[in-house]
Amino acid sequence: MAEEKAKKVKVRGEKSAFANWLSSRKGQRVLVMVAFMIIPLLLLFVFTYLPFGEMVGYSFYKMKYVGKRTFVGLQNYASVFRRDDCFGALKLSLYYMLGSLIQLVLSLYLATVLSFKVKGGNIFKGFMFFPYLINGIAVGFIFKFFYTRGFVFDTVLQWCGFDLNNLPYWLMDQSVNNWSLVGTSVWRYFGQNMVLFIGAIMSVDGDLYEAAMLDGANKFQQFIYIILPNIKTIVTLNVILSITGSLSAFEPPYVITSGANGTGTYFVIMHEIAHTQQKVGLASAMAVILLAIILICTLLQKLFFKYVFRDSEDDGRGSSVGTQQKLGAR
Repeated sequence: MAEEKAKKVKVRGEKSAFANWLSSRKGQRVLVMVAFMIIPLLLLFVFTYLPFGEMVGYSFYKMKYVGKRTFVGLQNYASVFRRDDCFGALKLSLYYMLGSLIQLVLSLYLATVLSFKVKGGNIFKGFMFFPYLINGIAVGFIFKFFYTRGFVFDTVLQWCGFDLNNLPYWLMDQSVNNWSLVGTSVWRYFGQNMVLFIGAIMSVDGDLYEAAMLDGANKFQQFIYIILPNIKTIVTLNVILSITGSLSAFEPPYVITSGANGTGTYFVIMHEIAHTQQKVGLASAMAVILLAIILICTLLQKLFFKYVFRDSEDDGRGSSVGTQQKLGAR
């Protein structure tokens, strides 16, 4: 009896201690944090991780949306690399990757120029960022009309002296149609990259530029040794977003050409296989493979930029001192 009474007293004491902690400021803060985290985490699990897990499970079956499922193991994954339409669509990502690099170079150049006092700079920033605000479907219809034979683009080229009969069919000729679609993506997204670069460049300490000018550094040297090392995080982020976005290009080829004439990207082919052919298992395997490719590309990019910017890491003496010493040595 004495032992049972001691246990009850101990449990009552633990409950009392927990109640006191819960009513304390620290306990209330933890309770509020947990309460605010539960709903977002629950929604994230229900609408992201759970569907993703289901999709991975579907990739091991031969199935439609409704009907019998047949377990096929890794057969769907092997089919992705054996089918010409699936594997060929991955090659089209190279067009968009090259376009994304052009997009980054252009946006970084304009951001560097517009970060300093330029007449009409704010208006120009607005014009360049505006395409990113337009819905992707609307952009597709705009450029579908823009590239149509004899319409806007051909008319402008005729004003410049080109003969319409010598111009290619921008959306039908397989030697140029993918570049036309890449141009659409560059036009839409480079404004977003530019704004991110401008925000990063404007956060650089202005004293560094004054010290660089006193040391005789020209604008290009200021860009290489001041701007680029100080915005390395945003450069890495933009490259990762652009490369991964090029792997998942969908709206331009789907809206403008519907994937015809060799313009069907990986996402367009996946959409056709999943919703037209009803091969849900194969489409799920394609999605998992794409995710793996994106993760590998992201890891390689991080390692690459870690190597490229290794000399710009803070060595404990301060970034300003290190930058001035580099410029002074030159």
